[in-house]
Parts: sequence; structure tokens; C-alpha cells
Amino acid sequence: MSTVTEQVKSEEQTQFKRELKLLDSTMIVIGSMIGSGIFIVSADMSRTLGSPGYLLLTWLITGLMTVIGALSYGELAGMMPHVGGLYAYLKEEYSPLFGFLYGWTSFLVIQTGTIAAVAVAFAKFTSVLIHSVGEQNILLTVAGLKISAAQVLAIASIALLTYINTRGIRQAKLVQNIFTITKTVALIGLIILGILIGRNLAAIHANFAEFWQASWTHISNGKIVLIQALSGPMLLAAIGVATVGSLFSSDAWYDITFAAGEVVNPKKTIPLSLLFGTLTVTILYLLANVAYILTLPLAGSPAGHGVMAQGIQFAADDRVGTAAAAMIFGAPAAIIMALLIMVSTFGCNNGLILSGPRIYYAMAKDRLFFKSIGKLNKKSVPGVALVVEGVWASLLCLSGTYSDLLDYVIFAVLIFFILTILGIFVLRKKRPDAERPYKAFGYPVLPGVYILTALAIAIDLLIFKPAYTWPGVIIVLIGVPVYFIWKKAGRGTAE
Repeated sequence: MSTVTEQVKSEEQTQFKRELKLLDSTMIVIGSMIGSGIFIVSADMSRTLGSPGYLLLTWLITGLMTVIGALSYGELAGMMPHVGGLYAYLKEEYSPLFGFLYGWTSFLVIQTGTIAAVAVAFAKFTSVLIHSVGEQNILLTVAGLKISAAQVLAIASIALLTYINTRGIRQAKLVQNIFTITKTVALIGLIILGILIGRNLAAIHANFAEFWQASWTHISNGKIVLIQALSGPMLLAAIGVATVGSLFSSDAWYDITFAAGEVVNPKKTIPLSLLFGTLTVTILYLLANVAYILTLPLAGSPAGHGVMAQGIQFAADDRVGTAAAAMIFGAPAAIIMALLIMVSTFGCNNGLILSGPRIYYAMAKDRLFFKSIGKLNKKSVPGVALVVEGVWASLLCLSGTYSDLLDYVIFAVLIFFILTILGIFVLRKKRPDAERPYKAFGYPVLPGVYILTALAIAIDLLIFKPAYTWPGVIIVLIGVPVYFIWKKAGRGTAE
């Protein structure tokens, strides 16, 4: 009898536990999206666009793309409520090779690089409160590699969140819900205070006087070298380049699809959480930028003294959120924003750490990754996958190259998005009778608009940011021989 009981317990441990309800799933979408980007990237976007109107328009375009993407992914999530998300979709739409290439790039850079970048952002803003954990505090040098206190703190935060996630999905979702609700309420509060209290008549007058006058401010060594007036094709090109910041601030909304095996009624819950989550963040991001424009002049000077003279374009260290908060709270702004971004990045990384290992688990189940990664621990989560992800993300923190790697895969990520949504058209032909509890809203028009818009941005990046496109393509293409080598070695026989 005891043997039978032990066998039943063992079988239970090999199954994911469906603990994520609609609120939990929506919190993963929102929490994974809101990190530190919304408080920073508007500075660089403003230098590229030079216009409050086009800054808001670019955020609106990004928001619409994100929501359309979420509505389109809803159909795939309903059809394939399996662990792995995009990996599973691409595998079914095209072939196991396409799924592997996404999983390969995700493990190598996309998911782990983002975790590293967010962890370092957490450490940077912690150093505002605790100066001893700053980047300037070098703790040791190994083989010429300088390791700072900030890097150590970043790794410690990854280790802590990884440990929490190995303790089970219930603990992970509790952390996610607490931090996401806290930072969402705080962001809403900042927006309201910015619009009602922080608004500045001088900033409003300056911004609305040149609301649609676009220009590209080129800088070198911290100095302005050229201000290029924009119109026609060059304006479109600038908008495409500027979307890089807003797209990555809005990224990771699809991470809930990776954890489909732990979602209650995933065919209904995942599409709804994608819609509610992306719509909420899109509105918040737009309103945050409205608050920036009402509190600060967009145009500024890198040599300016004070937040008004620096403007949104040249906010200190690109910290637009902190500059806007200074107009509301005065001197305590840096501390208040540091606390908000610490909460925001910590919660963001919990969602990223929670979801990523489910991709590698699915790959391992298809024998396209190490066998041990395809096992669940006693808490019914992929423990080995979590640890491996944490170790690699930590190494990226130490290398200091995570930021460059993320820049390099911008183009590759867009291509994966295009392929995934194009796959909806493929599956409508390939599997017309498949069960579709939810169908892509506005099909075929809206998914088609998404594909064309994303393709236009990708082409724009190829032309104007070639240094950030070809390396990403190379990273993906290296995965092709790896896939076949893995299969030839007898490891991978994905069906």
C-alpha cells in the first residue's frame, strides 16, 4: 500500500500545479512589462524625435502593436495551452527548428539578458539609498574583470528570486502579486500627482508651442553635434528607431504563455490576462508620458543646470521619472523614485524568472535541451531549469555585456514576433478544424497590420541601426547548426 502511495505522490510531483487564476496571470503580464524602462527610455526617444507630439504618437503606436499582438496571441494560447508559449507556437506553426531557434535565443540572450539588465537596474537604484552598493565600489578584480558591489547585489537578487521560485508556483505568484500591485498603484499615484501638482506652465508652453516640430538631436561625448530637422521619410525612420525604447519597455507581455501548464482554465484565462494586462500598461505608459510633458520641457541641454534646463532629452542619466518627480516632491524625489524603481524591477524580474524556465522545460521534453532541465522538483516547478537560468543570467551580470546583447537581439525579437503572428494565418490553412476557443480579434486585418508595422520597423533598423541588427541575426543563425548537431548526437528527436 505504501508503495502505491509513494508512486501516486511521485506522479503528482511530475505534474504542474494549476495555481494561476485570472488575477495572478494578469499580474504576471503587467509585472513583467513594467520594469525601469518607462522611467528612462523617453529621454533617448525625445532626442530622436524632438517633438512631444511624436513622442506620444510613438508610445501610442507601441501600445497598439502590443495590444494587437496580445489579441492575436490569444488565439494561439487557446489552441495550444501548453507549457512553452512561443516555443510551442513556432514549433507547431512551422517546425521544431523554429521553436528551437526561439528557445536558443531566449536562453542565450532574450530572457536571461533581460533578467541581468533588470537586476543591474535594481542594484543601480538601490545604490541611490545605499551608496556602498554602487557601481563605483569595485570589490575585486579577476583576470582583468572588475566586479562591483552593484553586480554582486544584482546577482544576489537573482539568486533570491530563483530560490523563491523553486519553492513552488504559489510562493512565486504571491511575490508577483504583491510587487505588481504595489508598483502599479505607485505609478498611478505618480501620474496623478504629475498631472495635477507637478505641471509647469513654462514646460507646457514650450512643449505645446512646438508640439509637432520634429528633430533628431545627435550627440557625441555628451555634447550636441547636430540637430537635424525631420520630415517625410526621415521622420518615419526616426519614429521606427525610437520605437526600440518603447517596444522593449513594453516587452515580456507574452511571458504568461510560457507558464500555461500552471494556469487555471488556460484557454480562457490566458487570452483575457493578455488583453487586460497589455491594455492596462499601454494606458499607464501613455499617461506617464503625458505627465512628463506637463512637468518638463522636452527640449534641453546636456550642459543645463537643473531639471528644467536639462529637459526630458537630457535628464540626468536619462532618469526622466526622477526629473518629473523632482517637480512634484522637490529634493526627496531621487529617494522616492529609487524606491519605486526598486519595487518595480524586483517584481519585474520575478515574473521573468518565473516564466523563462518553462521554455527550457518544454525544449527538454522534446529532447532539445538537457534531460535534467525537463524535470520538475518536489514543489512541481522546473527547479533545475530555474537554477541554470539563474546561473547564466548571473554570468551575464558579471560580463557587463547584457546591455549590448539586448541591443543586438532587438531585430531578432521582432522577427520572432512577426513569424508567430504570421503563423496564425498558417494554422488557419494548416489546421482549419482545430478548436479555437478564442479567435484573433480583427482577423485578418489587425494581425496583418501588426505584421506590416513590425516588418517596417525591422527594415528601418536594418538601414539605420545595422550594428544592432546583424549581430542578433548571427546569434539566431548559430542556433541552426546547434540544432542539427544536437539531433545528430541523438539528443534531439523532437516530434
